[in-house]
This record gives sequence, structure tokens and C-alpha cells, in this order.
Amino acid sequence: MAGPLAGIRVIDVTHMLAGPMATMMLADQGADVIKVEPPKVGDPGRARGRPIGMAPGFAMLGRNKRSIVIDLKQRRGIELMYRLIATADLFAQNFRPGTAERIGLGEPDLRRIKPDLVYVSISGFGENGPLAHKRAYDPVIQASAGVASIQSDRRTGRPQMVRVIVSDKVTALTAAQAMTAALFARQRTGEGQHVRLAMLDAVVSFLWPEEMDNYTYPDSEHFVQPNVRDLVYETADGYITMAAVGDDEWRATCRALEHPEWLDDPRFRTQADRIANADARFDLTGQALKTKTSAEWLAILDREQVPCAPILKPAEVIADAQVQHNGLIVEYQHPTVGRTRQTRPAARFERTPQEIRRPAPRLGQDTDEVLGELGVSREEIASLRAAGVVG
Repeated sequence: MAGPLAGIRVIDVTHMLAGPMATMMLADQGADVIKVEPPKVGDPGRARGRPIGMAPGFAMLGRNKRSIVIDLKQRRGIELMYRLIATADLFAQNFRPGTAERIGLGEPDLRRIKPDLVYVSISGFGENGPLAHKRAYDPVIQASAGVASIQSDRRTGRPQMVRVIVSDKVTALTAAQAMTAALFARQRTGEGQHVRLAMLDAVVSFLWPEEMDNYTYPDSEHFVQPNVRDLVYETADGYITMAAVGDDEWRATCRALEHPEWLDDPRFRTQADRIANADARFDLTGQALKTKTSAEWLAILDREQVPCAPILKPAEVIADAQVQHNGLIVEYQHPTVGRTRQTRPAARFERTPQEIRRPAPRLGQDTDEVLGELGVSREEIASLRAAGVVG
């Protein structure tokens, strides 16, 4: 069955992670995503962390896409792109600001070819302004958006990075939603538009609820004490997490940990009290949890309906009973790298299901096929290949 975006064509010249992850989500949902890559090396993400073969990340980010090689530094390459754009619904790029315009792929250039095109620009800091010129990778955005400061070590105050590439992934999720919203608006109005997204904007917006509570009401004298503890508790044989937000959950926690006296402690009577005295509450909770094993505590906490979970290692996540029940992890045979394991598309559509229709392509695997669909003859393809315009 076709996915919800079947019939939509996306021309994708993004690279690395944020853009490719966003367009992967559209490809999973049925869009025909044509990934345009430069000659010889293609998207640098293909080899990220792997000197040969296909990087594991690219095996996922490239799935359900077709790859063609076009040298965008040559005029004939840009002319081919114009022919592709004429068939497209959406164009996505994450060049450094000014690059697309300089090579002839700016929004006004493509709008003349396809008036109703949805044009998506992803940048690090924005298309103009004091930091627009900077190269932006995940640590740079984590530092600039406040993430590293929020993660600071409680004892030393030393800032710390989140150990996943959170900035690119948050940007990708934001971009994918913006892309589909723009396509929906075009369906209603018949008009395309330019969607601009900066990684900095996506990450600061992601942080604002909760982490920026102290700055939400600038005229208020009553600031909320931020929760800076990591909620990792040591047990007799490992680590778990648990949380009690509402009054009912706090009462359940006191029952589970066999400390009913905490209910009458003036430091913990209301949710506001518990936030203001978070350190004391966490310390007392931590001491109590050291007295039993993780399995014992999880059984007790579950019985009292206190939110809790074991802290799993990555290999344990794959084997987790709920993950297995959800059918989240799938395996298939990739023609280049062999047996491949990754997650299926997370959202499940009842009538237009997403699926992994095709594995990540080899560099330029689909060049002849896509150009043939544009009416480019075999002779012309051979000529373009001989000139290094396509690969």
C-alpha cells in the first residue's frame, strides 16, 4: 500500500544528518525522494565513522530514497537540476547561506521553473545575522542554545554535551513537520512557499518548555526552581529511574518506599514544596532505593503505579520485551552491506502505512533511471557521464 505522501516528489540536496533525516521521514511516508549527491564521495554522511562501505547511520537515513550524482559546479549539472525541479513538489537544501543562490539554486531561481514549489532551507544559525557565516555542527549548536550549560556537572559546574547528536535530530523532526505542513498548505491554496529553519531556532524552541521556565515571565518575582537532577537512582545491584510529579504519585512513592512520615514533612507537602526542596527529596529517595535490588524496587513501584523504569544499555533496548512486542526493530538484507538492523518508521498509519520499501542506495545507483524519467536519452547520459556532469 502507498504511504500518506505517495505521489509527492522531493529533490534533496541536503547532507550529513539534519536534512537527510527529515527527508528520510518523508520517504518513509511514501514520497519519491531523489537524493542528489556530488561526484566521487557523495554525501559525507555515507562514510561517517567508517573508512569503507556504508556508514550504519546512512543505511537508515538513505533508505527509501533514490541516489543520483550530478556535479552542481558545472552549468550542465545545474541545467539538469532545473529539469528535475520542474517535476518536483519540494526542494530541500542545507548549503551554507548564500551558496544555493551563488550556484543558481536559490529560491527565486527555482520559483521561476516551478511556481508552486515548496523550497526548504536549513541553516545553522539563520540565513543572515552576526553568526550566519559560522559552520554549525551539533556541539556548536548545543553550546550556543544552552544545552551544554543545562547539562552542567552539579559538583564542578563544568558544562557537558548531550552524548547524542541532539541538535541535528531536533532540527530534522522540526523540518519534517514544517515540510508536510507546507505541502498541506499548498494542497489547499495551490501556492508554494519558502520554509526557513535554523538549527539554533529549533533547539532553543525545543528547550523552552521546562528548561527556560525562569525566563518565561520576565516581570514575575516568582521563579520556578529548575529540576537539575538527572533522576538516576542507584539500587543494591544497578540503576533505575523513577519520578513522582502529582500529589497522588508522591503519596504512592511514600507508600512504596515505606516512608509515610514524608507525607507530613513540610518540605514535601505540595508540588511547589517538593520542587523547592528537590535536593533533599532526591537524597532521601536515593538512600531508600539502595536497600533493594532493581527488580525488587521496580515490582514494588509498579504495584503502586509510580512511574519507573530500569536503565537499559543499548543492547538491552533491542531485547526489551516492549520493544519486541511493538515490532520496532526490523532486519533486512542490504545488497551492499548485508544483514541490516534498524527501527521501522515510528508512526503507524492505519490506512496508508509506512514501510521500508528499498534500502539506502549506492552512490549514483539511480542516476540513469531518474534521468531516463526526465526524457534524457542514453546517448546524452553517456555524454554527460563522460564530461563528469553525472555519475
